[in-house]
Amino acid sequence: FLSPTIPFPAAPYSQTMALRNLLLSGLVASATPFAPAAPSVRPATSLGVAVDTSDIKNGLTVELDGEPYKVLNFSIMKQARGAAKTTIKFKNLKRGNTIENTYRSGEKFETAQIDKKPSQFTYSDESGNFFFMDSETFEEVMVESNTIEDSKKWISEGMECDLVFFKGNVIEVMTPSPYVYEVVETEPNVKGNTAQGYTKPAVLDCGATVNVPGFVEQGSKIKVDTQNGEYMERV
Repeated sequence: FLSPTIPFPAAPYSQTMALRNLLLSGLVASATPFAPAAPSVRPATSLGVAVDTSDIKNGLTVELDGEPYKVLNFSIMKQARGAAKTTIKFKNLKRGNTIENTYRSGEKFETAQIDKKPSQFTYSDESGNFFFMDSETFEEVMVESNTIEDSKKWISEGMECDLVFFKGNVIEVMTPSPYVYEVVETEPNVKGNTAQGYTKPAVLDCGATVNVPGFVEQGSKIKVDTQNGEYMERV
């Protein structure tokens, strides 16, 4: 005896879709713990970029024992056995003293975290301090005489320089190089003097003295490399 099949009413469409969405959301929730984690962002360090002895070059500023040191020069000594050694002469930009250290090949350093701000020279006082105006904020910045000792002879009125800051303090003043100056005093050119390589001292409008070729006369404009203090050409 077969019992008659009793048909059940079909579920409404809205209920079917609700059940389907519930099942899908459960599957997504169960898969979430297995999803790959987002990569972590490494915070920036307070120091600069890590470099080693192969990256050393003149003018590079590194941080040693919490203070800024500028590379003045370096030499590499190759050895018959073992790794090469690099001897570096530094200048402490905060204290002014120089040191010389020798490092094994591959030893690492941290570049100093420095900021350069374009500023215009305005005047100097009786104590030898130099005053600049920040080209962006127009604020006045005083630079002590011992900080500017190496570059002050090249600074002329209204010159645009870069003030180098380390941890909020000016540690160096970088003058533009090359730069055009006027010769305000020099010996007159002697007619008939054709000696090759003949040079003479010349005083520039910034107060510095450089050696120039014999044909350069008072009132001439010349281009000077302010990094090494050498005459380049007449303008």
